Parts: sequence; structure tokens; C-alpha cells
Amino acid sequence: MARNRGRWNRPDALSDDTAGAADPPDEEAPQIPRRDDTAVLEQLRRAEIVACEQLPQGSNYSFALGLTNAGQDIDLLAIYKPRRGEVPLWDFPSGTLYKREVAAYLTSAALGWQFVPPTVVREGPYGVGSVQRYIQPAGESHLFRWRHEHRAELMRIAVFDYVTNNADRKAGHCLLDGDGRVWGIDHGLTFNTDPKLRTVLRDFSGNALPAWLLNDMQCFASSPSLDELLRQLKPLLAADEIAAFVKRVERVLRHRVFPRLDSYDSVPREWW
Repeated sequence: MARNRGRWNRPDALSDDTAGAADPPDEEAPQIPRRDDTAVLEQLRRAEIVACEQLPQGSNYSFALGLTNAGQDIDLLAIYKPRRGEVPLWDFPSGTLYKREVAAYLTSAALGWQFVPPTVVREGPYGVGSVQRYIQPAGESHLFRWRHEHRAELMRIAVFDYVTNNADRKAGHCLLDGDGRVWGIDHGLTFNTDPKLRTVLRDFSGNALPAWLLNDMQCFASSPSLDELLRQLKPLLAADEIAAFVKRVERVLRHRVFPRLDSYDSVPREWW
């Protein structure tokens, strides 16, 4: 059965005094310590699965996994989303959402932002699916409690959501961990060829990109990182989806603003 995604009501916490407000003068963005994911990725691919428990929330089936390198002690927690557990959608090819989770991780890493947890494709108890490192949120870490203190990180996510065409950026898909790092999760509804952006991140709607963020995008688009990413995406996405992604990157560089969002639906207008 296809899932019907209706209009989103605007959250009360996003009041008119913040939505679309002008950004402060350009300043240096918080530095992102470059993280080497090699060991974690290998563990996600190869470690033995010693625990598997279904998670109650979500339209698709997902499971918490306990992984171990040796013995029965759990060394790493992960979220497993099997292909078999995906609810068919009218607007996404069936059985592809788990691949889009991995494509989103690879894109975040190629941009140098690394806010998507390490994610791989592997076989699990219910067949092939995505396996993503679990991120433990810090207590009551709801987005609307900390968004002002982490504007730069959310700006990165907002641009990422545009270029990946994320149809499912809810508040609960932005996490703050105990070290004060912002993460983005749940990227199965990404990389569609048609405009699909649905987002709760309205604060920057229509504003000019700060110089540091534009520089990030320009460096990405002109570096070997983009070519390498496109090669990595070929087994995960259709050719027209990859081409549409490249066009959205080009649009960001051409217009140099955050997409202006409709005040009701939180979907982009004008230059999409």
C-alpha cells in the first residue's frame, strides 16, 4: 500500500520572530574535526550481529542491532533498515530506500560535513538493508531547544537537504549528542528526480548563503571529491537521480541563497 504524505502543519515552536530572520554578519563557521570512519564502517559491514530488536516508531520496519567483533559483548549499536521492511511508495522506486540512506552518508562525507552517521549496505537477520551507527541523543535534545546555538550546523543540513532533495526532514531527524555535535538521520526519502523537499528547517528561508558555506559548496563542486562521490553513487541510485543531484548543486552555486519555503507547506518555491 502506498503511503500518503500530506501537508505538514507549521510547528508552533517556529514562531514568526525566527522563521526567515536575517542571518548575523558572516563569521567563521565552527570547525568540523575530520573523522576517520574506516574502522566503524568495517565493523558495520563485518561484525557479528548478536542482538536484534524491532523499533516501534516509523512507517518502515527498523531494528536496533548489537554488533560484536568477538564474543558476546556488544561493541557497537546500530540501526538496521531491511529492504523487506520498506512500505511501497508511489513516488519512490520500491526497495531503494535503504540505498538512499547510504547515498546520504556518502554525500555528507564528500562535502566534509560528516553529520550523517556512518552507514553501509549489508545482510542482516531480515535480508539486505542499511546499517547505520546509532547516535545517542543528549537528554532532552529536541531541535527547537538548541537550534539557535547550532545555526551553522543546521545551515549545512538545510543545504544538504536541498541538494539531496530530502522529503522527510522532521525535527526528530536532527540530533544533538552528549559532545555537542549535531547529527542528521533518516534519509531514505532522498535523491528523487522530482521536487520533494519537505523540511522543518525554515529559519534560513530565502536568506543568502554565508560566505563560508558557499565556499564549502564551491570547493566540493570543483574538487575530485564530487567525481568520486558520483562514482560511489552509481550502485545506489538511478542515472537520472544522480544527474538531478548534480543540477541541484549547480543551482545552489548559481543562486547562492537558501530556497524560499512556502509558509504553510515548508516546500521550496521560485528557483527549484
